[in-house]
Amino acid sequence: MNMTTNMKKIPLAFGSGVFELNIPEKNISGLILPSEPEKKEDEAFLIRKALENPIKSKRLSEIINPESRIAIIVSDVTRPTPTAKILPPLLDELYLGGAKDEHITIIFALGLHRRQTEEECRKLLGDEISKSIRFVQHDRERCMHIGETSFETPVEVFEEVLDADLIISTGTVEFHYYAGYGGGGKSILPGVSSEKAVLSFHSHYSKFFEGDPLSGRIDSPARKDIEEAAGIAGLQFILNVVINSRKEIVAAVAGDFIQAHREGARYVDSMYKINVEPADAVIVSCGGFPKDINLYQATKALENAIPAVKTGGSIILVAECAEGIGNKVYECWNRECRSPDDAIERFKHFFEFGGHKSAIVAKAAKQFKLYIVSKLSEEESRRAFFIPAKNIQEALEATLDENPDAKIHVMPEGGWTLPVRK
Repeated sequence: MNMTTNMKKIPLAFGSGVFELNIPEKNISGLILPSEPEKKEDEAFLIRKALENPIKSKRLSEIINPESRIAIIVSDVTRPTPTAKILPPLLDELYLGGAKDEHITIIFALGLHRRQTEEECRKLLGDEISKSIRFVQHDRERCMHIGETSFETPVEVFEEVLDADLIISTGTVEFHYYAGYGGGGKSILPGVSSEKAVLSFHSHYSKFFEGDPLSGRIDSPARKDIEEAAGIAGLQFILNVVINSRKEIVAAVAGDFIQAHREGARYVDSMYKINVEPADAVIVSCGGFPKDINLYQATKALENAIPAVKTGGSIILVAECAEGIGNKVYECWNRECRSPDDAIERFKHFFEFGGHKSAIVAKAAKQFKLYIVSKLSEEESRRAFFIPAKNIQEALEATLDENPDAKIHVMPEGGWTLPVRK
């Protein structure tokens, strides 16, 4: 690279650290950044305000009585939800209605994720709460069948949730590749559902796989499936937050699990949907830990980046993947599918949870050149249909060698930002 060129330095998060991208100014097409609010209201105040003004619902303190048995569903370690900040104001609102600690159970929604260590659980809840309130992790083996949705997804929910008089869900509203958005009833399905229910829920994805991306679409079929299941399970109340890229709470919504969630989704759109003209290439960082804890999570940023690139262009994914691939089935598909076509064909005929990630990346690999900067071995990267690069500069140089005048978008917060084609 000619050093007389004017260079721009752009920091990109990688795990808990930062990589610096040096890119010639003439090649930068745009910096795709969220339009996050400058002025920040106090986080606890935002949560309290949401709880005092629930959407299409009475206040929690008016719904419960001192005898009510309450289940509070919280996110697991793979989600950035700041549970330790959400719970104190939520508990205060419950105490106002006379709730007793011994009648409250906190349930970690694991879906099909690994169980957490005791220490991880305590850290997510905060010392005070983890000492005074009973908490359990979702157990896929202890679910009860209570019906099915119009999508024929069985509704099979963890007994501890169904035993409660009142089910409250907490979580974060953010874009989701399949459900349109996270949050809302998603803590029920897949959060605290049986393996059979979760697999059935995900299996519908193969029907929509060929179509347009579903991320950021409130009319996603999966969202409808989720909300039917949550309704059958009796989810009564949600407290969801919207967080910015610094993991600070910038909005909170509470109340009816559909209407309050819609309000949260509108807020996410205003911050994170960005109109773009597609460029020749995009360099996308997930935004660091936990969004790049493994490749399974990191593919979400890859998908978000797709609308920002012309077909045939390059995508450089910057994702630490300290915990490797992050899913046994995904690993297995990467080993067994020799080419992107293999993975796509297999997925169309045989849905397997985890394999969907292999098919998603395969679909992208057929349309774009995919580079990855990570801690994965070269072999693991290639098996997952990526071209491994030792660092960002190496991937950038490979792109510029092909086209020295390439116009490149940079997405430092790929896990959060959703480019929308103009």
